[in-house]
Order: sequence, then structure tokens, then C-alpha cells
Amino acid sequence: MPQEPKKRHSRQRQGKRRAAIKLAVSSYIFCPNCHEPIKPHAICKNCGYYKGKQVIVKKEKKKEQAVSTTSA
Repeated sequence: MPQEPKKRHSRQRQGKRRAAIKLAVSSYIFCPNCHEPIKPHAICKNCGYYKGKQVIVKKEKKKEQAVSTTSA
């Protein structure tokens, strides 16, 4: 059988223990090339640059122009 706690922990002690359990805020920097927010020490997903050098060649997305046809 597992042992039971001898005494009840106070709310203050419980709060002190839970104070250490928290989420850390993620830090972001801005890409010097395209000014998009990125994680530090990571390649920019928008332009493919890292430390001022292009690491990944990004393909340009062709914007398809929707031709509006009017049917009478």
C-alpha cells in the first residue's frame, strides 16, 4: 500500500510549488531581409535567408488572374 501524506500542504506552499510551473514566452526576431518575425538562429521561411545569405531558393508563386466571364 502506498503511504499517505502525514500533513496537509497549505495553500501558500501549494502556490509556491505551482509558481514554477509556467509557460515561457517564445522570443522572436525580425528577418533583416524581409522583416518577417522568425525564431532566432533559424532560416526565414518567407525569403529563405539566414545571416544575410540565401540558403534556400524560394519559388515565386504565380498569381493566377481569375478571368471573370459574364454569362447572359
